[in-house]
Amino acid sequence: MSTTAPEDVAWDLEPLVDGEGEEGVARLLDDADRRAAAFADQHAGKVGELDGPGLAAAIAELSGIAEAVGRAGSYAQLRFSVDTADPANGALLQKVQERATGIETKLLFFELEWAALDDDRVEELLAADGLDTARHHLRTMRRYRPHLLSEPEEKVMAEKAVTGREAWARLFSEVTSAIRVSLPQAEEPVPLDVALSGLTSPDRDHRATIARAVTEALQPTLRIRAYIFNTLLADKATDDRLRRYPTWISSRNLANEASDESVAALVESVRGAYEIPRRWYRLKARLLGLDRLADYDRMASVAGQEPEIGWDAARETVLGSFADFSPTLADGAQRFFDERWIDAPVRPAKRGGAFCAYTVPSVHPYVLLNWTSKRRDVLTLAHELGHGLHAYLAIDRGVFEQHTPLTVCETASVFGETLVFRRLLDEAESPESRLSLLAENIEGSIATVFRQVAMNRFEELVHTARREGGELSVEHFGELWAQSQEELLGDAVEVTEGYRGWWSYVPHFMHTPGYVYAYAYGQLLALSVYGRYLEEGEDFVPRYLEMLAAGGSRSPEDLAAIAGLDLADPGFWGKGLDLVKGQLEQAEAAAEEVLAQRG
Repeated sequence: MSTTAPEDVAWDLEPLVDGEGEEGVARLLDDADRRAAAFADQHAGKVGELDGPGLAAAIAELSGIAEAVGRAGSYAQLRFSVDTADPANGALLQKVQERATGIETKLLFFELEWAALDDDRVEELLAADGLDTARHHLRTMRRYRPHLLSEPEEKVMAEKAVTGREAWARLFSEVTSAIRVSLPQAEEPVPLDVALSGLTSPDRDHRATIARAVTEALQPTLRIRAYIFNTLLADKATDDRLRRYPTWISSRNLANEASDESVAALVESVRGAYEIPRRWYRLKARLLGLDRLADYDRMASVAGQEPEIGWDAARETVLGSFADFSPTLADGAQRFFDERWIDAPVRPAKRGGAFCAYTVPSVHPYVLLNWTSKRRDVLTLAHELGHGLHAYLAIDRGVFEQHTPLTVCETASVFGETLVFRRLLDEAESPESRLSLLAENIEGSIATVFRQVAMNRFEELVHTARREGGELSVEHFGELWAQSQEELLGDAVEVTEGYRGWWSYVPHFMHTPGYVYAYAYGQLLALSVYGRYLEEGEDFVPRYLEMLAAGGSRSPEDLAAIAGLDLADPGFWGKGLDLVKGQLEQAEAAAEEVLAQRG
């Protein structure tokens, strides 16, 4: 029986450019540029004169332009992500960003003129036929009215971003992707993701060695990454001041269709429940025979040596889990494997972590992994395929409404991961293996809910410090990172001195400021959605598929309502945290059973 090596699981990006490679990128951008110029000639200064059919025709043309730019941009970005060291990839990405910005500036007038229309006129226009995949998008565009600048100013902001924040974020990716960690017994230094995956080892000396090696590997370019972060912090402060955003997080909340108050309520609810992770870490110390965990012990396996899982076995587990829920999910996920929509292997200079790129509705999503054959990787595969299926099922919503706000986009990924977890748990043959899975489950929730909120707290501290006191030193970054982590971990986990530099490889801080709380939002929402499934069984499946297919065509509250959930309920986050507490109690019960067996 043949087996698939992860090294052979590489995506095919050519559908994005009709098999034409870089020539296809140029053709798409030429076409988009030509169409954007014609669109501006026809509509600039005249958006207020459009009737309903005219607005529908304008939106259709904007959609076509966005598709062309999106295809070219996705090709360049995804090619860069698998090899950030290749100068040709970097040059192509830069060229695409510059040309895309030029196209964007030609079309800026539309958003500004649309935002300037009065509400009654807008509602009259939105009643027209032909806007079924754009009404919510057009309404949400107007949320930015208080924060928009004049057209010349908006053009300057867009064009300077290419050599400003986008350039600094790209530099961060290149510097971080080049980090190599020297480990004992390894023939050559390994990528950062490979080294970090070793922190699940049951051998504490090995974990401590890896942690020291990671800290040492982060050091040579730590000042560079700190300077990049300082620059991006200052850039965002300038943007927020010019656009009159009241806080550093307000622009992200607006994009997420969430109020500052609701996000603050989420964050404070989670911070108020920090005893949940502390309680688990104290028990984990007992399981590992330690008085107290150190930061590098948090991901250690509690059930001995973790088995390696092959790619084929992982694929069958994920597809089988999805099929048990819905053939629609399984059939969609199968295409990712069959049609080369996944890039799995760890490679030199490949971007770390994992992600799903929606690309554009006229093509399909792509998934990037860094596969290390750990059981955690199986759940990561399910997680990213959940994102991919969300994109796949929402293709009919079109380029403007396929994407959901970040607060909702984690729902399908966490739901998919939970389906696979439940299958793995059902197949567990011993108390030790059951404990191992339940431990991974609660630790996944801790990482997604509590750790992300702690990282949100770190961002709050560094953005505030940068705005109030100027540039931050490496040491100051480390102090604020330790402060946010110690608040989370309390007396349950020692935050070591070396760990103070580990903030510096997290891409979200650089690429998407304020993103991280969306993980907590999405996890708690997804657990609530899964809870509905457990209550309703097969009757729930069509509603779940409807929610995914709706994409971003409705507000987060309306999307959740499809699943029978009320995000406006003041107690909603507390109910979600009760579900996490239930995960903890399951893990505690399994741990006590194993400890009793050990005597």
